[in-house]
This record gives sequence, C-alpha cells and structure tokens, in this order.
Amino acid sequence: MIDTHCHLDAGEFDADRAAVHAQAQALGVSRLVVPAVSVTGFAKTKAVVAEHSGCVAAYGIHPLYVMQAGDDDLAQLAVWLVTERPVAVGEIGLDYYAPELDPQRQASFFIGQLNLARQFDLPVLLHVRRAVDAVLRELRRVRVRGGIAHAFNGSRQQADEFIKLGFKLGFGGAMTYDGSSRIRALAASLPLSAIVLETDAPDIPPAWLNRARNTPGELPAIARCLAELRGLPVAEVIAATSENARAVLPGV
Repeated sequence: MIDTHCHLDAGEFDADRAAVHAQAQALGVSRLVVPAVSVTGFAKTKAVVAEHSGCVAAYGIHPLYVMQAGDDDLAQLAVWLVTERPVAVGEIGLDYYAPELDPQRQASFFIGQLNLARQFDLPVLLHVRRAVDAVLRELRRVRVRGGIAHAFNGSRQQADEFIKLGFKLGFGGAMTYDGSSRIRALAASLPLSAIVLETDAPDIPPAWLNRARNTPGELPAIARCLAELRGLPVAEVIAATSENARAVLPGV
C-alpha cells in the first residue's frame, strides 16, 4: 500500500515516530509520501525521510504557511528541487476556508510553485480546501505534469476536470464517515483509475478514531472502506490505487 499524503515529519509524531512508521510497515504500508509545508521545515522533512525506509519527500509551501513565508522562499524552494529532486512539489494550493489568509498572497505563492513544477517537470500535491474552482483555473493557466488533488471534496464535474488535467484524487479519512455522502458517492462512482489512498496523518482521522491522532497505520482500514463502497475485493482496490500512485508520482 502507498500512503500518498502523510505528514510523518509533523511534531505530533516526535515522541514515537519510529514506532508509528514500524506499525504502518507491519500492516503493509510500504511507501509513504511525506509533503513538507514550509521552507523552515524542509530540513526536518529530509531527515525524517532519510531515517525511515519506504518514505519519499515532496517539498512545497502550504497555503496555510504563506503568511509567514519569506520573500525569498520560492527561490529557496527552487534550490531544494534542484538538489533533492523530490517526487513532487507539495503541499501547495489554495485554502479559502481560513479567513485570516490573504487570497492574493496565496495565489502568488501557488502560481510561483506551479511554475517551478513546470520548470522541473515535477507533479504537484494540491491542497484545495474550499478553493477547487480557483485551483483548477490556475492549473489551466500553468500546465504541469499532473499530480494529486489531496483530500478531494469537490463535485463530480470538478473531479472530471482534474482527471482531464492528468490528476488523481486523494481519498482518506473523510470517506469513512457515514455523513460524508458526497465524498462517499464519489469514491464509489469515480473511475478506480483516478483514485489514490492517503491518510493525511496526523490530520483527518477516520471515523473509528473518534478525532484522535491519525497515523499511516490506518491506511489498510481506509482501503477496506473504499473496497466496501465500490463492492470490490480489498486486494483489487489496493493494487489499483498503488498502481495509480506510481503512475502519477513516478518517484514512488
């Protein structure tokens, strides 16, 4: 199994990171994509990935961190992309949910990072909370080699637009809630070739954790949920979503 979005470098794992990683691997999660969120955290992301087998890094400036980003952070990101050659640029995107974030500053950093992804021919890991149409608009302007729309929660029409642009859609803990009717309907009806699995650990815990810390070890149960929604054997879902992840993130 491939967890296409896991913040294993987050502070929530500082006390027991090795045990969390070992548990995930024991449960069959062989690969974890660890996306950075700010330039100040790149070194930690690199160190965590180096210390834990099966982990690969992505580097980017998350929209929630653009307000504290420096004016030269895009230039620093470019250096990291050259020297480290990560599997993707990410986590990047737009977030229109948090009112304290300046949309124009978000857009400036997002477009800048899309241009870097295009320059270095890298896929992108997208944050699209309450901003799906705005993200799609920028993707049509700056064409990149695809990537993943993480924690997708848009409409079927929006999903189809991402697919046309070469993107896969990330499904994780939100899909496990009975009340998440739109997400569950999409998970059940989208082409299986368009779906990848993720945990977003330590965030977006699945229903059974009752809002406790999420971990990559929850991915097998998330895969079972997707299999149940689609009426497929879980082995088929795991094989397909892993193949999808490798197709869109060649470095995985």
